[in-house]
Amino acid sequence: MDIVVIGIVVLVLLVVGLAGFLVSRGRQTTRLADPPAARSTAAGSGTTTLERPPTRPDGDSIDIAPRPSTVAVPVEMPEPSASRMFRLRSRLARSQSSLGRGLLSVLSRERLTEDDWEEIEATLLGADVGVAATTEIVDRLRTQTRVIGAASADELRELLTVELVNALDPDADRELRLASVDGHPAVVLVVGINGSGKTTTCGKIARVLVGEGRSVLLGAADTFRAAAAEQLTTWGERVGVRTVRGPEGGDPASVAFDAVRQGAEAGVDVVVVDTAGRLHTKAGLMDELRKVKRVLEKRGPVAETLLVLDATTGQNGVVQARVFTEMVEISGVVLTKLDGTAKGGIVIAVQRELGLPVKLIGLGEGPDDLAPFDPVTFTDALLS
Repeated sequence: MDIVVIGIVVLVLLVVGLAGFLVSRGRQTTRLADPPAARSTAAGSGTTTLERPPTRPDGDSIDIAPRPSTVAVPVEMPEPSASRMFRLRSRLARSQSSLGRGLLSVLSRERLTEDDWEEIEATLLGADVGVAATTEIVDRLRTQTRVIGAASADELRELLTVELVNALDPDADRELRLASVDGHPAVVLVVGINGSGKTTTCGKIARVLVGEGRSVLLGAADTFRAAAAEQLTTWGERVGVRTVRGPEGGDPASVAFDAVRQGAEAGVDVVVVDTAGRLHTKAGLMDELRKVKRVLEKRGPVAETLLVLDATTGQNGVVQARVFTEMVEISGVVLTKLDGTAKGGIVIAVQRELGLPVKLIGLGEGPDDLAPFDPVTFTDALLS
């Protein structure tokens, strides 16, 4: 009996000793498995301590994503308008030359028949010149060719140049009115339908103005498109221009007002305000656009309200633009996406049917592919 009791005691002691040994090994293994990233060295102490990750109330650790590093965007100095217009001229000549070639090839025929004049008319209509303007141009060309009789290619080119320049209204005021009034910065409000390229145009306008030596502030009043504010901020950062933005889905008029207020406080020359794209058929959105302008005018006059039109939409774009002119007083038009098409006549149609000057044209996706519109340079490029 004594032997059995002793055996039981010895067995219990062995089990207890084995359990203690396993627990000790487990603790050591856990401590050695702590990740090196969780260790930090106290400055000046030379000792290593362990930093445990934060935990939730239930004891589980919280994963903390590393904060992304801020990458400084190099500030660029845009080229001045004069040099970019020279560069864009050659690009325009390449993309639009089919219009000039078509007209000059017909006019250079020995005797122009009725079919030839119909071909000239079809060429102009195909370039989105518009019916009324096309009729006037063809009638004047008929009269002039009848008067001069047989003419050389150079004479015909000069004749066509004069008619197209006249159709583009060379005497129209195309200057951007950017003079500050009583310390109030000049405000440029940019409007247009969805997809016309408004936000990109705002960024390019900022580049044009910075290239001319003006100080600029951008207002991201398109609060309905999540990427609009980020896109505008990126454009501004590239030329060292600050962007005022508000919460996503916030009041656009409030953001626009705050941008002008901060621009006045900072003493900048120009504040360019981007607005949300809106369909011309949506009365509520159009009313909101009027509200934005009304709120801005509480601080001072809006110097320019520019309507951005996509040149590739042709006559449909003119119809859409007409609604904007009825809702908001527009001072000028920016025609984008004129590159790569033979639709240069849309400039004539826009000015004639809207009674508004085209002030800026965009000929590509590059950051400096926006330039002041000049009728003579434009026509010369068309007929190159």
